[in-house]
Amino acid sequence: MAAGNRRVSAAAARAHTRKGKSGKRSDVMRGGILRKLAIVLMVGFLAWAYKSIQPPPSAICGSPNGPPVIAPRIRLQDGRHLAYRESGVPRERAKYKIIMAHGFTGSRNDTFPASEEIVKELGVYIVTFDRPGYGESDPHPKRSARSAALDIEQLADQLDLGPKFYVMGFSLGGHAMWGSLKYIPHRLAGAALLAPVINYRWPGFPANLSKEAYYQQARQDQWALRVAYYTPWLTYWWNTQKWFPSSSVIQGTWKPLNKHDRELGLKLAARARSAERLKAAVQQGLFESLHRDLMVMFGKWDFDPLELNNPFPNNDVPVHMWQGDEDALVPVTLQRYISEKLSWIHYHELPGVGHLFSLMEGIPDRILKCFLLGEQC
Repeated sequence: MAAGNRRVSAAAARAHTRKGKSGKRSDVMRGGILRKLAIVLMVGFLAWAYKSIQPPPSAICGSPNGPPVIAPRIRLQDGRHLAYRESGVPRERAKYKIIMAHGFTGSRNDTFPASEEIVKELGVYIVTFDRPGYGESDPHPKRSARSAALDIEQLADQLDLGPKFYVMGFSLGGHAMWGSLKYIPHRLAGAALLAPVINYRWPGFPANLSKEAYYQQARQDQWALRVAYYTPWLTYWWNTQKWFPSSSVIQGTWKPLNKHDRELGLKLAARARSAERLKAAVQQGLFESLHRDLMVMFGKWDFDPLELNNPFPNNDVPVHMWQGDEDALVPVTLQRYISEKLSWIHYHELPGVGHLFSLMEGIPDRILKCFLLGEQC
């Protein structure tokens, strides 16, 4: 019989069929194993990613594993503690009582550096405090410009500063000043903003103006602010990961453009005490101090400072803002716009100086005389 006409036996046909089905079963099993492996890998990756973006718990001062409590503290209505430091003349004899909010990386130890002679002459009492999460003040996961103002009010009440008091905020501490003007204006005898940090996404800014100022920053800082605004839950991871450069201020790579800022920065860096102060300021952890600051300042606000109406229609409460025209951290163009929009704020632009002008010799005395006495600035 010719080869083409050979018949396949029934047994051979059954064997061939069994072999085909067995191959299909192997393929199915192989596919199932790969799918399970992919699921396991995906779950593992998600678990790793989730763990990576979670900040470690804060080392609360006074807790069993936390730093000791050294500074005097008050207990706030919500149970948190706020650490503070007093300077100047005794508060019982003071004519002017000022509560000061420190800036980024600062603490209660950053007192206003006016001369002792001026402080005594004017009768000035100053209390500085650790903002939540800094120094020895308890963290506040929901802190905001509003909570900062209410903390200030409670501090004033527990220290018996009277029905009205002055407030002053430097750099990122400026958000507490905006909060005070918004939420506790009835308690203010005066407010001073020293190089206050701005949020580029405040709706009141013209889009072209804020965009131009925003893109003048280093690219790594642009991204740090984007993360704080759009994905605040990634702020800890972004500022601790090693793949991309994070905030230049947190990394310590920020380079001031102004010569006075450079000189002051070198002097501060040369002091061992400065390094000790920074370590003490963030001793409870970076997340509830520096990272939370980024989220509060550059995240979404519940009001727009540029839309504030004058809370003092009789102009009997002085509100001042000082800004260096060579500030590399806070764009002077945006401060000028704020001063034009909020004409009830007395705006003082200092030529040839940068962000750290309040540390320059003579300037703090001039600020106090202008702020408290109404002298020419």
